[in-house]
This record gives sequence, C-alpha cells and structure tokens, in this order.
Amino acid sequence: MLNIARGATAAKIEGPPVKYIFVTGGVVSSLGKGLAAAALGTLLELRGLRVVFQKFDPYLNVDPGTMSPFQHGEVYVLNDGAETDLDLGHYERFTNCVLSRHNNLTSGQVYESVINRERRGDYLGKTVQVIPHVTDEIKARIRELSDESKYDVVITEVGGTTGDIEGLPFLEAIRQFILEVGPQNVVNIHVTLVPYIKAARELKTKPTQQSIAKLREIGLQPQVLMCRTEHALDAELRQKLSMFCNVVPEAVIEVRDVAHTIYEAPLMFHAEGLDALVCKLLGLETPEPDLSNWRKFVERVVSPKKRVKIAVVGKYIDLQDAYKSIYESLTHAAASQDCGIDLKLIDAERIEDGVDGQLKDVAGVLIPGGFGDRGVEGKIKAARFARENKLPYLGLCLGMQVATIEFARNVCGIANANSSEFDQTSSDPVICLLEEQREVRNKGASMRLGTWPTKIQHGTLAEKIYGSDEVLERHRHRYEFNMKYRDQMREKGFEISGTSPDGSLAELVELRDHPYFLACQYHPEFQSKPNKPHPLFKGFIQAALAHQG
Repeated sequence: MLNIARGATAAKIEGPPVKYIFVTGGVVSSLGKGLAAAALGTLLELRGLRVVFQKFDPYLNVDPGTMSPFQHGEVYVLNDGAETDLDLGHYERFTNCVLSRHNNLTSGQVYESVINRERRGDYLGKTVQVIPHVTDEIKARIRELSDESKYDVVITEVGGTTGDIEGLPFLEAIRQFILEVGPQNVVNIHVTLVPYIKAARELKTKPTQQSIAKLREIGLQPQVLMCRTEHALDAELRQKLSMFCNVVPEAVIEVRDVAHTIYEAPLMFHAEGLDALVCKLLGLETPEPDLSNWRKFVERVVSPKKRVKIAVVGKYIDLQDAYKSIYESLTHAAASQDCGIDLKLIDAERIEDGVDGQLKDVAGVLIPGGFGDRGVEGKIKAARFARENKLPYLGLCLGMQVATIEFARNVCGIANANSSEFDQTSSDPVICLLEEQREVRNKGASMRLGTWPTKIQHGTLAEKIYGSDEVLERHRHRYEFNMKYRDQMREKGFEISGTSPDGSLAELVELRDHPYFLACQYHPEFQSKPNKPHPLFKGFIQAALAHQG
C-alpha cells in the first residue's frame, strides 16, 4: 500500500492525451468530407476507441435552421434541439455518438459570442480582433469536447474549401491549437480532388498540389491525403502526390465513388489502410476492427433477396440532400428485412390536380416534413389515396398534418379543415399554432425543437410497433393538432395513439381500419442507424412487403 504523509498532496493521475483529427477539403466542395470523417470514425470505434465529432461551418448564419433546403440540404436536429448541418447525421448514423449543439460551430455563433462578450466588457477595453479573440473562441470549442475526458479521439471537420476567405479563422485556430497540444497528438487529413482529363487520358495532380500549398501558407501540413478520383491511382501517381505534397506514399488514400451505397466507405477506407495509418500517426495501439456486422449490412443493401417500391411525396424532391435522413432510414429498415428500396420520388406540386395513377404501382407512401403551403394539396391527395386504397402510409411532421386535414375534410365532413399555417382565416384549423408561440417573432425561436417524451396508448398499432409505452423522439415544428377536434375525428376512426405525457399534445396518429397508417408529429428519421432501424420505418417496410405480397 502506498503511504502518503499527512499534509502531502496526491498527484493527479493523468490519462493518455486526447488525440485530434482535423479534416479539411480542397479544390472543390461536395467531395464528401463529412462522409469521410464519419467512415473513419466507424473504423476507429470498431478498434475500441471512444470517438466524438464536431463540424465547423464558416457561414455567418447562426445555424442552418432558417436556410432553404435548396441552399443547405436537410437540417439535422439533435437531442438538445440544435439545428445543425446534415453531416452530423452521418456522424450519428455511422457511430454510437449522441451529439449536441456543442458539436456544430458556425462563424455566426463565433462572432455572436465574441461581440456579446465585448458588449459585456469581458475584454476589459482591449481592441477585439480575429486573432486572438475569434481564434480563441474556436479553440475553446475544441477543448470543450476534449476536457470532458470521455473521448479518445476528437474528429473535427472544417466545412467549405481551402482558400475560401471565410474559412481562414478556423484554419488559423487549428494551426494554433496544434502548437498548443503538440503535433504528436494531431493528424491533419485533406480531402482533395484528382480530376481525370478525358482528352489527355490522365489524372491531374496540380489542383491538389495547389490546395496543399494554400494550407502550407497558413501553416498547416496534412499527413494524409484522401483523393477523390474516378480512376485508380497507380504507384507512379501516388509517388508524385507524395513528393509534391510532402506526405508518405502510404498516406495517399484513393477515394473512388462507392459502387452501390455510402456504407461501403468504411470497408473501402479500411482496405486502403486508412485506420491503421491514422492510429500509427497518433501512436495508438488498437486491435484490428471487427467489420463482420458492417459487411453483413452492406451485403443486404447491395444484394437483397427482394425489393419494394416506396413513393416519397415531397416538395424538395429535386435536391438529393433535402430528405437525406429519410432515404437512409428507409435503407436501414429495408436491409433489416433483406430487402432493397426502389424510390419513386414525386413532386407534390405536380399532383395537386390529382394523383393520376402515380401511386398505383407503389407498395407504400411516405410524406416527409416541410414548411409553407407549396405542394400541400398534392400531399393531401396522396394521403387520401393511401387511406382509401389501404396502402401503407408513413407521415412525418407535415406528413402527419396533411393526413389530419385530409381525414377531417373527407371522412369527418369538415369541409374547411386546414392548417393555420396555410390559411390563417380558416374556420376549422384542425392544425394550429400553439398559444404560447403566437407572439414569437424570430423564426428560429418559434419551434418545438429537440427530444420530447411521447406516451404511447395501450392497445394501439403504435404500441405493437414500438413495444413500449413511452418513447423519446426528436421534434422540429411550429404547428400542432387542434385537440378541439379530437373526439369528432376519433368517432370516425382517427386514433391519437401517442401524446405528450400530460395528454395535451398529439404526437402520433393512426387509423383504426387501416393495415398501416401511422403519422407522427416528430422526426423518427433522426434516430435510425444501419443495424438499428427505427421501429416506425421498420414497421412501414414490413407493411409494404405484406401489401406487395
């Protein structure tokens, strides 16, 4: 036994230092930095490491909550109600991370914080500048995660493209941070493009060289290059990139477009030796990852035994990233049934005059969330078609509201039923704004956001699907079901099968005489994972398969 003399202070036992990985991008945007970071996190987690992510976004919006999906894609909502970049969806789906608002930082948040502190006098009259005040704010956010002592590795993705003026404070903060924690605890990964020039029939390394030169000007030297390319990188080209970009040849990682699904990325990176290389550079001794369950999931996605056609009726159909989490959740649920998904994407505006047989060849209808009245009447018609034809239906947020309006109009005979979002003068607002939200003027503050409990009613299909009498789900909406119409609609078969714990808010509805017609006020797509599909999506796919026969 170790004896410590009276009055002596026991030294604090320090654990191993936290390691940091910074992921930057160069040449062009949309190279898949977020997916690369998430896939690397998968591999490191399967090596037994505790991994956490954060995303730096250089835009001046405080968050993407008020940005159009056409501008930014999907807004991904976290447990604490933070509206964040869709890359955080990749992070949570690919790993066991549960993230919070501390995991997404925008330039808007940084400058808002710095200016608020200046107004309070926190800087004691000093001139407030990008260096050190803005960069200190950024570094503090990185340390916030590592100081929790819950993680072995912090992976930070920097949005935008190297060379963009708005990204410079983040890169400068990273340069300072590396100096403070020691380069032995950091790996810089640069995701870049190696384009193929068809006329010359060769891959070109010059854009990557120039992107690395930009980073060097700032004082950052990547140790790993992840090269997006349409053609294989041969040994000669890897050697050239190695020499001109000052990285070892084995750190030139080929990143080809995946053949079938994004979930192939971890397998591809592992085959390239990325995870082993990163562990070596960080001095981490870890076992080889067990990829067997991941491979099984990918095999079911790539080579399913059966297929099912699902219609998604939305208003942002032309933008792939607008419903990203929904498409992924359908993939997870289908894979659990060894089934592939054939998506039929239908623009809700184009069916406002009638469904016109567009839903006759599908086995299920899903209507996602959204804001505004564009395409709403088309969604209402799609919900009616699913109800009348006993077609499996899953409504998410707005998808629940349009199903409510449709049922009130066409089954309950409430001809003027509507949402006060679409018609503020409606005599029958079956969907309406909550009383406490009516005086809110800032759009970003007027929504019910984050995780809220839902009490599931006994004896309902929802209880059978969930296998529980209470669940926690993520919300992002302003308008709610008007409980004044509850009894009138219930008499006709419209069942509120999930409510807030006090029963005042409708969270989940279903139709009693329908094989699978479920619609929820919340967003279950934010909690689905590859080998753990969300119950509502899984039940929906099972019902679609049964309908298809």
